[in-house]
Amino acid sequence: MTKLFVGGLPYSTTTDELRQMFTGFGSVLSAAIITDKFTGQSKGFGFVEMESDEEAQKAIQELNGTNMDGRTIGVSVARPKEDRPRDGGGFNRGGGFGGGGFDRGGRDSRGGGRGGRR
Repeated sequence: MTKLFVGGLPYSTTTDELRQMFTGFGSVLSAAIITDKFTGQSKGFGFVEMESDEEAQKAIQELNGTNMDGRTIGVSVARPKEDRPRDGGGFNRGGGFGGGGFDRGGRDSRGGGRGGRR
């Protein structure tokens, strides 16, 4: 079994359409479009699991770099999370751990002040 990453998808692409794109190359075990957890809208990428490495390689050769509704899609073997390079940008950019924690702490201290006025 080989898991493929499919990027650059039109935001209107459905899971069924993604599955159909790959069925011509072999047995598709699963297909998923990744969506925003708050809005439910597509993030423009997804994953497809093919039964064999050969089928996956054929799909990559045929589909990578092709045009779909005006967007160039990229198809490659998906890398496990632990194998992806960690540039830290996603964590440091928004201050999610440090800044967010301190902000929440600030609200807590103001909340404590309100308690003292009772």
